Amino acid sequence: MFTKEIMEMLTKGIGETLYMVLLSTLLAYVIGLPLGVILNVTDKGGLKPNAAVNKLLGTIVINITRSVPFVIFALLIGPLTKFLIGKSTGPTAMVVALSLSAAPLVARMVESSLNEVDKGVIEAARSMGATNRFIVFKVMLVEARISLISGATICLVTIIGYSAMGGFFGSGGLGDIAVRYGYHRYDFGIMIITVVLLVVLVLLFQAVGNRFASSLDRRK
Repeated sequence: MFTKEIMEMLTKGIGETLYMVLLSTLLAYVIGLPLGVILNVTDKGGLKPNAAVNKLLGTIVINITRSVPFVIFALLIGPLTKFLIGKSTGPTAMVVALSLSAAPLVARMVESSLNEVDKGVIEAARSMGATNRFIVFKVMLVEARISLISGATICLVTIIGYSAMGGFFGSGGLGDIAVRYGYHRYDFGIMIITVVLLVVLVLLFQAVGNRFASSLDRRK
C-alpha cells in the first residue's frame, strides 16, 4: 500500500499543509493582534474607551465574519483571492482564505488574553507615568504572554482543520489528498492515513505550544 508514489504524495501533502498553516497563522496574527489590542483598549474600562470603535470592530468586523462557516467564507472571497494572487486554487490561494477567516478568532483570543491581565499592574504602570503605548507593549502583552501562546496554539489547531476543509476547493495539502483520493476514489486506506497525519500534526503543535507556554510560566 505504501508505494513510492503514495509516500511522495503524502510527503508533499504534509509540506503543503505546514506551509498553509504556518503562513496563515502568521498573517492572521498580523491582522488579528492589532484588532485584539484595539478591542481591549477601547472597551469600557480600557486604557482609552471608545464605544463606537469597539462596537464597530467587535460587532460588524469580527462577530459577523466569525459567524460565517469557513467553507462559505472561502467561496465568498474567491474573487478577492483571484485578484490578489491570480488564481483561486492551490496552497497559496488557500492561505488568503485561511488568514482572513482566522484573523477574527485571533482578535478575540488576544482581547480575552489582555482582559486577564491584573488591573493592579496596569494601574501601577499608570501611576509611574507610563504612556498607553508603553502599557500595551511593555506591560499588557508581556503579562499576557502565556495566555497569548495558548491562544496561538488553538489558532494553529483550528487552521489545520480549516486547511483540511480546503481540500474541497483544490487547496492542496492533506485535505486535498483525502478528498481526491480518499473520497472521490473511495480509497479508505488513504483517507485513514491522511486523518492520522492530521491528528499527529494537531498533537504536535499542541505539545509544542503547551511546552513553550509552560517554559515561560514563572510560577513554576
